[in-house]
Amino acid sequence: LWIFLVLFVLSLFSEWIANDKPVVVSYKGEILFPVVVAYPEEKFGGFYAVTDYRDPVIQDEINAHGWMIWPPVRYSYRTVNNAIPEAAPTKPSWLYDAKSRCNQYPQGVADPNCVVGNWNWLGTDDQARDVLARVIYGFRVSVLFGLILTAGSALIGVTAGALQGYFGGWTDLLFQRFIEIWSAIPVLYLLLIVAAILPPGFFILLGLMLLFSWVALVGVVRAEFLRARTT
Repeated sequence: LWIFLVLFVLSLFSEWIANDKPVVVSYKGEILFPVVVAYPEEKFGGFYAVTDYRDPVIQDEINAHGWMIWPPVRYSYRTVNNAIPEAAPTKPSWLYDAKSRCNQYPQGVADPNCVVGNWNWLGTDDQARDVLARVIYGFRVSVLFGLILTAGSALIGVTAGALQGYFGGWTDLLFQRFIEIWSAIPVLYLLLIVAAILPPGFFILLGLMLLFSWVALVGVVRAEFLRARTT
């Protein structure tokens, strides 16, 4: 349990652990926080609206007028690594020798970007994205999804069950018939239909799951309220 809690707390700071932006940048005497604020490239002498901090030109410009501190993993969950030693998907970087690991960098082994921070510790997927970064971000999303779904289901289920048990009579009868009909809806098919219509997303899936997951708690709470009424 403690290991899980530690990992979950760490995952809440995923942007500071795995990111394709430096945590802190000192440029011409100004302290910048790219993880928090999106700075345009023109701030560093470029032209684009979004700064690519992995661009060697931008890195040279920043290092010439200051410094920057990178997170331990220099990839976000959607960063594509264009310097992988072979076609994606690739195996973990530590399984390659130094020459193979750096063969796509301009200066080879001597290239300043061929460092531990740019390693793909768990390899890359078929789109050359870092697997470790995706695991870190995915873990946070998965746990938060489960926590929010559980809390929401409990809130709705307990409220519905309490109303049924407290008022009883026609209220209880109508609620029970509604729950029976609602529970008979095939959730999987509904999810497939909605997924074909709406773009997949965190809140869409959460809302769909929440529509049906609350039913499980209603019966228990209803029974407790009915028992309390009869005593």
